[in-house]
Amino acid sequence: MAKPRSAMFTVRTVILPHAGLALAGLLFLLPFVWLVLTSLKTVDDIFRFPIVWWPETIRWSNYTDALKAIPFMRYTANTAMLCVLAVIGQVVSSPLAAYGFSRLQFKGRDTLFFIMMGSMMLPYQVTMVPVYVLFNKMNLVDSYWPIILQNLFAIPFYVFLMRQFFLSIPYELTEAAKIDGASELRIYWQVIVPLAMPAIYSVALFAFLNEWKDFLGPLLYLNDPELWTLSIGLRAFIGENKVDWGLLMAAATMFTVPIVALYFFVQKKFIQGISLTGFK
Repeated sequence: MAKPRSAMFTVRTVILPHAGLALAGLLFLLPFVWLVLTSLKTVDDIFRFPIVWWPETIRWSNYTDALKAIPFMRYTANTAMLCVLAVIGQVVSSPLAAYGFSRLQFKGRDTLFFIMMGSMMLPYQVTMVPVYVLFNKMNLVDSYWPIILQNLFAIPFYVFLMRQFFLSIPYELTEAAKIDGASELRIYWQVIVPLAMPAIYSVALFAFLNEWKDFLGPLLYLNDPELWTLSIGLRAFIGENKVDWGLLMAAATMFTVPIVALYFFVQKKFIQGISLTGFK
């Protein structure tokens, strides 16, 4: 009788959950597969009904034509530069702010933290106009400075993420460092940061992804086509009366592939950072 029960237990606890996850993964993967396959189709195959999943004629020229239709490499370089600066800004500022909210004792700390968390409820569209007016009066519009300066300051969600991770680190470690005469900055840099690297990787990945796919920010501040990012450049494939779907899908595929590749490289650290956050 033990074997049938063991087999049923294996089916319920191992096979069925993994089968459900595999099915969910396939459903989430389906839009990306459709994107890639559409990028290889002719216009006739794209609009054929019933749907043709595998193109009858693979059109690799969609990719070369997409690269020629817009200055794709220039836009990629502009986007990559903003992403790197955003990652640096958030990796430096957000953990510092989170350390203050989690480890330092000062009057009004919790009140300031709740105010910061309350700011997360304000959508970007609410602050968009006053922030634009501010940068316009500083004569910084039509440059990268408005985007760069906003990424130099800690974003509340990243601060919350890092704070929750810092709270999971035993206080005995910092107390022992203080007994040895270490300053707060030294404790942060030599004790907390090495232990918080998984969470910092998560913040870096979030910052990169948010800047890579940002459309409204560059659209608002960048008027010179030479300064445009990829998210704005993709809009060039959509005309008033015509959309070149083959080229658009090819460009969108090239836009998406770096994000997928980056996630596969850092997924272990990212999952570790998310899973360890929020223990306290």
